[in-house]
Amino acid sequence: MTLQNLRRFALAALSGLVLAAPARAAESPAQWSLAVHGGAGVLERGELTPEKDKAYRAGLDAALEAGAKVLKAGGSSLDAVEAAVRVLEDNPLFNAGKGAVFTAEGRNELDAAIMDGATLKAGSVAGVTRTRNPISLARAVMEKSPHVLLAREGADQFSKEMGLEQASPEYFYTEERWKQLLAWRKDQHAMLDPTHLFGTVGAVALDQAGHVAAATSTGGMTGKRWGRVGDSPIIGAGTYARDGVCAVSATGSGEYFIRESAARQLCDRLAWKGETIQQAADGTMASITKIGGDGGLIAIDGQGRAAFGMNDLGMYRGAISSTAPTPRTAIYADEPSPR
Repeated sequence: MTLQNLRRFALAALSGLVLAAPARAAESPAQWSLAVHGGAGVLERGELTPEKDKAYRAGLDAALEAGAKVLKAGGSSLDAVEAAVRVLEDNPLFNAGKGAVFTAEGRNELDAAIMDGATLKAGSVAGVTRTRNPISLARAVMEKSPHVLLAREGADQFSKEMGLEQASPEYFYTEERWKQLLAWRKDQHAMLDPTHLFGTVGAVALDQAGHVAAATSTGGMTGKRWGRVGDSPIIGAGTYARDGVCAVSATGSGEYFIRESAARQLCDRLAWKGETIQQAADGTMASITKIGGDGGLIAIDGQGRAAFGMNDLGMYRGAISSTAPTPRTAIYADEPSPR
Protein backbone atom coordinates (compact mmCIF):
# COMPACT_ATOMS: atom_id res chain seq x y z
CA MET A 1 0.00 0.00 0.00
CA THR A 2 1.38 3.41 -0.93
CA LEU A 3 2.08 6.12 1.63
CA GLN A 4 -0.69 8.21 0.11
CA ASN A 5 -3.24 5.44 0.58
CA LEU A 6 -2.05 4.81 4.14
CA ARG A 7 -2.70 8.45 4.94
CA ARG A 8 -6.17 8.26 3.38
CA PHE A 9 -7.15 5.21 5.41
CA ALA A 10 -5.78 6.78 8.60
CA LEU A 11 -7.82 9.92 8.05
CA ALA A 12 -10.90 7.81 7.39
CA ALA A 13 -10.42 5.90 10.64
CA LEU A 14 -10.03 9.11 12.61
CA SER A 15 -13.26 10.52 11.23
CA GLY A 16 -15.20 7.29 11.76
CA LEU A 17 -15.73 6.76 8.04
CA VAL A 18 -15.24 3.66 5.91
CA LEU A 19 -13.19 4.57 2.88
CA ALA A 20 -13.66 2.40 -0.18
CA ALA A 21 -10.87 1.59 -2.57
CA PRO A 22 -10.51 4.11 -5.41
CA ALA A 23 -13.07 3.45 -8.14
CA ARG A 24 -11.84 2.34 -11.54
CA ALA A 25 -13.76 4.42 -14.02
CA ALA A 26 -12.89 2.16 -16.93
CA GLU A 27 -14.56 -0.80 -15.22
CA SER A 28 -17.71 1.12 -14.23
CA PRO A 29 -19.60 2.47 -17.26
CA ALA A 30 -21.55 5.64 -16.61
CA GLN A 31 -25.17 5.09 -15.61
CA TRP A 32 -28.25 7.27 -15.98
CA SER A 33 -31.89 6.87 -14.99
CA LEU A 34 -35.18 8.72 -15.39
CA ALA A 35 -38.70 8.30 -14.02
CA VAL A 36 -41.82 10.35 -14.80
CA HIS A 37 -45.41 10.62 -13.65
CA GLY A 38 -48.51 12.17 -15.14
CA GLY A 39 -50.72 12.37 -12.07
CA ALA A 40 -52.75 9.96 -9.98
CA GLY A 41 -56.36 8.93 -10.07
CA VAL A 42 -56.98 5.71 -11.99
CA LEU A 43 -59.19 3.59 -9.75
CA GLU A 44 -59.41 0.30 -11.65
CA ARG A 45 -59.07 -1.25 -15.07
CA GLY A 46 -61.85 -0.28 -17.41
CA GLU A 47 -62.02 3.36 -16.30
CA LEU A 48 -60.13 4.32 -19.46
CA THR A 49 -61.09 3.44 -23.01
CA PRO A 50 -58.42 1.47 -24.91
CA GLU A 51 -57.77 4.56 -26.99
CA LYS A 52 -57.26 6.77 -23.94
CA ASP A 53 -55.05 4.15 -22.31
CA LYS A 54 -52.86 4.06 -25.40
CA ALA A 55 -52.73 7.84 -25.61
CA TYR A 56 -51.62 8.24 -22.00
CA ARG A 57 -48.88 5.65 -22.42
CA ALA A 58 -47.71 7.35 -25.61
CA GLY A 59 -47.51 10.65 -23.73
CA LEU A 60 -45.42 9.09 -20.98
CA ASP A 61 -43.19 7.42 -23.58
CA ALA A 62 -42.60 10.76 -25.31
CA ALA A 63 -41.57 12.38 -22.03
CA LEU A 64 -39.23 9.51 -21.19
CA GLU A 65 -37.64 9.65 -24.61
CA ALA A 66 -37.11 13.42 -24.36
CA GLY A 67 -35.36 13.11 -21.01
CA ALA A 68 -33.40 10.01 -22.03
CA LYS A 69 -32.07 11.79 -25.11
CA VAL A 70 -30.44 14.34 -22.81
CA LEU A 71 -29.02 11.74 -20.44
CA LYS A 72 -27.69 9.43 -23.17
CA ALA A 73 -25.71 12.35 -24.59
CA GLY A 74 -24.13 13.05 -21.21
CA GLY A 75 -26.42 15.96 -20.40
CA SER A 76 -27.40 17.02 -16.90
CA SER A 77 -30.23 15.60 -14.83
CA LEU A 78 -31.55 19.15 -14.59
CA ASP A 79 -31.84 19.44 -18.38
CA ALA A 80 -33.40 15.98 -18.53
CA VAL A 81 -36.21 16.60 -16.04
CA GLU A 82 -37.01 19.95 -17.63
CA ALA A 83 -37.17 18.34 -21.09
CA ALA A 84 -39.42 15.53 -19.86
CA VAL A 85 -41.81 17.84 -18.04
CA ARG A 86 -42.04 20.26 -20.98
CA VAL A 87 -43.32 17.39 -23.13
CA LEU A 88 -46.01 16.61 -20.55
CA GLU A 89 -46.92 20.30 -20.23
CA ASP A 90 -47.48 20.43 -23.99
CA ASN A 91 -49.75 17.36 -23.95
CA PRO A 92 -53.41 18.33 -23.30
CA LEU A 93 -54.11 14.94 -21.69
CA PHE A 94 -52.22 16.01 -18.58
CA ASN A 95 -53.11 18.67 -16.01
CA ALA A 96 -50.10 20.94 -16.57
CA GLY A 97 -49.52 23.66 -19.14
CA LYS A 98 -51.91 23.11 -22.04
CA GLY A 99 -54.83 21.13 -20.65
CA ALA A 100 -54.58 22.50 -17.13
CA VAL A 101 -57.76 22.54 -15.06
CA PHE A 102 -59.75 25.71 -14.39
CA THR A 103 -60.12 27.65 -11.18
CA ALA A 104 -63.56 28.54 -9.80
CA GLU A 105 -63.30 31.81 -11.72
CA GLY A 106 -62.60 30.00 -15.01
CA ARG A 107 -58.87 30.73 -15.20
CA ASN A 108 -55.83 28.52 -15.65
CA GLU A 109 -53.33 29.14 -12.83
CA LEU A 110 -50.16 27.10 -13.14
CA ASP A 111 -47.58 25.98 -10.56
CA ALA A 112 -44.15 24.41 -11.12
CA ALA A 113 -40.87 23.68 -9.35
CA ILE A 114 -37.41 22.36 -10.18
CA MET A 115 -34.48 21.45 -7.93
CA ASP A 116 -30.82 20.67 -8.60
CA GLY A 117 -29.51 17.97 -6.26
CA ALA A 118 -25.89 18.96 -6.90
CA THR A 119 -26.21 22.51 -5.56
CA LEU A 120 -29.52 22.35 -3.64
CA LYS A 121 -30.62 25.33 -5.68
CA ALA A 122 -34.31 25.44 -6.50
CA GLY A 123 -36.86 27.57 -8.27
CA SER A 124 -40.64 27.55 -8.32
CA VAL A 125 -43.65 29.54 -9.47
CA ALA A 126 -47.29 29.62 -8.39
CA GLY A 127 -50.41 30.95 -10.07
CA VAL A 128 -48.80 31.91 -13.37
CA THR A 129 -51.14 32.49 -16.30
CA ARG A 130 -49.17 33.27 -19.43
CA THR A 131 -46.04 31.11 -19.60
CA ARG A 132 -46.34 28.25 -22.07
CA ASN A 133 -43.95 26.03 -20.10
CA PRO A 134 -44.05 26.88 -16.38
CA ILE A 135 -41.24 24.43 -15.60
CA SER A 136 -38.85 26.58 -17.65
CA LEU A 137 -40.01 29.63 -15.71
CA ALA A 138 -39.27 27.79 -12.46
CA ARG A 139 -35.77 27.09 -13.73
CA ALA A 140 -35.33 30.76 -14.64
CA VAL A 141 -36.29 31.71 -11.08
CA MET A 142 -33.59 29.33 -9.82
CA GLU A 143 -30.86 30.48 -12.20
CA LYS A 144 -31.65 34.12 -12.92
CA SER A 145 -33.10 35.50 -9.70
CA PRO A 146 -32.02 35.57 -6.05
CA HIS A 147 -35.30 33.93 -5.03
CA VAL A 148 -36.82 30.45 -4.81
CA LEU A 149 -40.57 31.09 -5.24
CA LEU A 150 -42.38 33.74 -7.29
CA ALA A 151 -46.16 33.97 -7.51
CA ARG A 152 -48.98 35.30 -9.68
CA GLU A 153 -48.54 38.73 -11.31
CA GLY A 154 -44.92 39.01 -10.23
CA ALA A 155 -44.08 35.62 -11.70
CA ASP A 156 -45.87 36.54 -14.94
CA GLN A 157 -43.87 39.76 -15.14
CA PHE A 158 -40.59 37.96 -14.47
CA SER A 159 -41.43 35.50 -17.25
CA LYS A 160 -41.81 38.33 -19.75
CA GLU A 161 -38.57 39.95 -18.62
CA MET A 162 -36.73 36.65 -19.07
CA GLY A 163 -38.03 36.35 -22.63
CA LEU A 164 -39.84 33.04 -22.08
CA GLU A 165 -42.50 32.01 -24.58
CA GLN A 166 -45.86 33.51 -23.65
CA ALA A 167 -49.29 32.09 -24.45
CA SER A 168 -52.79 33.52 -24.45
CA PRO A 169 -55.47 32.06 -22.16
CA GLU A 170 -56.96 30.29 -25.20
CA TYR A 171 -53.81 28.19 -25.57
CA PHE A 172 -54.35 26.46 -22.22
CA TYR A 173 -58.07 25.83 -22.84
CA THR A 174 -59.40 22.34 -23.53
CA GLU A 175 -63.06 21.44 -23.83
CA GLU A 176 -62.72 18.48 -21.46
CA ARG A 177 -61.30 20.62 -18.65
CA TRP A 178 -63.98 23.27 -19.17
CA LYS A 179 -66.71 20.64 -18.87
CA GLN A 180 -65.11 19.47 -15.64
CA LEU A 181 -65.39 22.99 -14.24
CA LEU A 182 -69.05 23.22 -15.25
CA ALA A 183 -69.69 19.90 -13.49
CA TRP A 184 -67.85 21.15 -10.41
CA ARG A 185 -69.99 24.29 -10.34
CA LYS A 186 -73.13 22.13 -10.25
CA ASP A 187 -71.86 19.86 -7.49
CA GLN A 188 -68.59 20.79 -5.81
CA HIS A 189 -68.56 17.52 -3.89
CA ALA A 190 -68.87 15.27 -6.94
CA MET A 191 -65.84 13.17 -7.86
CA LEU A 192 -64.55 14.74 -11.04
CA ASP A 193 -62.57 12.79 -13.62
CA PRO A 194 -61.71 9.80 -11.41
CA THR A 195 -59.21 8.64 -14.02
CA HIS A 196 -57.12 11.74 -13.34
CA LEU A 197 -58.27 13.02 -9.97
CA PHE A 198 -54.88 14.41 -8.94
CA GLY A 199 -53.42 15.95 -12.06
CA THR A 200 -49.76 16.81 -11.81
CA VAL A 201 -46.76 15.86 -13.91
CA GLY A 202 -43.19 15.33 -12.78
CA ALA A 203 -39.79 13.82 -13.46
CA VAL A 204 -36.75 12.70 -11.47
CA ALA A 205 -33.37 11.81 -12.95
CA LEU A 206 -29.81 10.69 -12.31
CA ASP A 207 -27.20 11.72 -14.88
CA GLN A 208 -23.87 10.18 -15.85
CA ALA A 209 -22.03 12.53 -13.49
CA GLY A 210 -24.02 11.16 -10.55
CA HIS A 211 -26.21 14.24 -10.04
CA VAL A 212 -29.95 14.06 -9.39
CA ALA A 213 -32.73 16.54 -10.11
CA ALA A 214 -36.50 16.77 -9.73
CA ALA A 215 -39.21 18.75 -11.51
CA THR A 216 -42.97 19.06 -11.01
CA SER A 217 -45.70 21.01 -12.83
CA THR A 218 -49.46 21.28 -12.36
CA GLY A 219 -52.64 23.16 -13.04
CA GLY A 220 -53.79 22.39 -9.50
CA MET A 221 -57.35 21.44 -8.55
CA THR A 222 -60.53 22.04 -10.53
CA GLY A 223 -62.46 24.86 -8.87
CA LYS A 224 -59.60 26.07 -6.67
CA ARG A 225 -60.17 29.52 -5.13
CA TRP A 226 -58.45 32.38 -3.34
CA GLY A 227 -55.10 31.81 -5.04
CA ARG A 228 -54.77 28.30 -3.63
CA VAL A 229 -51.30 26.77 -3.98
CA GLY A 230 -50.66 23.06 -3.54
CA ASP A 231 -47.52 21.08 -2.85
CA SER A 232 -46.01 21.05 -6.35
CA PRO A 233 -44.09 24.36 -6.08
CA ILE A 234 -43.25 23.89 -2.40
CA ILE A 235 -39.66 22.68 -2.08
CA GLY A 236 -39.59 19.77 0.35
CA ALA A 237 -43.30 19.00 -0.06
CA GLY A 238 -43.98 18.16 -3.71
CA THR A 239 -40.46 18.52 -5.09
CA TYR A 240 -37.00 17.81 -3.67
CA ALA A 241 -33.54 16.62 -4.77
CA ARG A 242 -30.23 16.02 -3.01
CA ASP A 243 -27.19 14.37 -4.56
CA GLY A 244 -26.26 11.00 -3.16
CA VAL A 245 -29.67 10.60 -1.53
CA CYS A 246 -32.70 10.99 -3.78
CA ALA A 247 -34.96 13.10 -5.98
CA VAL A 248 -38.75 13.21 -5.56
CA SER A 249 -41.82 14.50 -7.40
CA ALA A 250 -45.28 14.08 -5.89
CA THR A 251 -48.90 14.21 -7.05
CA GLY A 252 -52.02 14.17 -4.96
CA SER A 253 -54.03 16.11 -2.39
CA GLY A 254 -51.36 18.75 -1.96
CA GLU A 255 -52.40 20.06 1.43
CA TYR A 256 -51.51 16.68 2.97
CA PHE A 257 -48.18 16.42 1.18
CA ILE A 258 -47.31 19.88 2.50
CA ARG A 259 -48.26 18.94 6.06
CA GLU A 260 -46.05 15.83 5.90
CA SER A 261 -43.13 17.52 4.09
CA ALA A 262 -43.45 14.48 1.86
CA ALA A 263 -40.60 14.94 -0.63
CA ARG A 264 -38.00 15.85 2.00
CA GLN A 265 -39.35 13.16 4.31
CA LEU A 266 -38.71 10.51 1.68
CA CYS A 267 -35.09 11.61 1.27
CA ASP A 268 -34.59 11.72 5.04
CA ARG A 269 -35.86 8.17 5.33
CA LEU A 270 -32.95 7.10 3.12
CA ALA A 271 -30.33 9.33 4.72
CA TRP A 272 -31.30 8.94 8.37
CA LYS A 273 -33.10 5.60 8.62
CA GLY A 274 -31.23 3.64 5.97
CA GLU A 275 -34.39 2.63 4.13
CA THR A 276 -34.32 1.57 0.50
CA ILE A 277 -35.86 3.91 -2.03
CA GLN A 278 -39.01 1.77 -2.28
CA GLN A 279 -39.32 1.46 1.50
CA ALA A 280 -39.00 5.24 1.78
CA ALA A 281 -41.62 5.79 -0.93
CA ASP A 282 -44.05 3.39 0.74
CA GLY A 283 -43.39 4.80 4.20
CA THR A 284 -43.94 8.36 3.05
CA MET A 285 -47.20 7.44 1.36
CA ALA A 286 -48.28 5.66 4.54
CA SER A 287 -47.80 8.91 6.45
CA ILE A 288 -49.95 10.70 3.86
CA THR A 289 -52.65 8.05 4.11
CA LYS A 290 -52.64 8.24 7.92
CA ILE A 291 -53.74 11.88 7.92
CA GLY A 292 -56.32 11.39 5.16
CA GLY A 293 -54.42 12.27 1.98
CA ASP A 294 -54.43 10.56 -1.41
CA GLY A 295 -52.06 10.46 -4.34
CA GLY A 296 -48.66 9.17 -5.27
CA LEU A 297 -45.03 10.02 -5.88
CA ILE A 298 -41.97 9.00 -7.85
CA ALA A 299 -38.44 8.92 -6.52
CA ILE A 300 -34.94 7.95 -7.56
CA ASP A 301 -31.96 7.29 -5.31
CA GLY A 302 -28.29 8.20 -5.73
CA GLN A 303 -27.64 4.99 -7.67
CA GLY A 304 -30.50 5.54 -10.10
CA ARG A 305 -32.96 3.05 -8.59
CA ALA A 306 -36.51 4.24 -9.18
CA ALA A 307 -39.50 3.83 -6.87
CA PHE A 308 -43.20 4.56 -7.24
CA GLY A 309 -45.44 5.02 -4.21
CA MET A 310 -49.21 5.44 -4.09
CA ASN A 311 -52.08 4.60 -1.78
CA ASP A 312 -55.43 3.36 -3.12
CA LEU A 313 -55.18 5.16 -6.47
CA GLY A 314 -53.43 4.36 -9.69
CA MET A 315 -50.80 6.64 -11.20
CA TYR A 316 -49.61 7.38 -14.72
CA ARG A 317 -45.94 6.49 -14.46
CA GLY A 318 -42.89 5.36 -16.39
CA ALA A 319 -39.15 4.76 -16.26
CA ILE A 320 -36.13 4.38 -18.50
CA SER A 321 -32.44 3.90 -17.75
CA SER A 322 -29.08 2.97 -19.21
CA THR A 323 -29.65 -0.62 -18.08
CA ALA A 324 -33.23 -0.73 -19.42
CA PRO A 325 -33.21 1.76 -22.32
CA THR A 326 -36.74 1.03 -23.59
CA PRO A 327 -39.50 3.19 -22.05
CA ARG A 328 -41.67 1.23 -19.60
CA THR A 329 -44.99 2.55 -18.38
CA ALA A 330 -47.81 1.64 -16.01
CA ILE A 331 -51.18 3.16 -15.16
CA TYR A 332 -53.30 0.97 -12.94
CA ALA A 333 -52.80 0.27 -9.25
CA ASP A 334 -52.66 -3.48 -9.86
CA GLU A 335 -50.11 -3.07 -12.65
CA PRO A 336 -46.45 -3.60 -11.62
CA SER A 337 -44.47 -0.36 -11.64
CA PRO A 338 -41.51 -0.21 -14.03
CA ARG A 339 -38.08 -0.80 -12.53
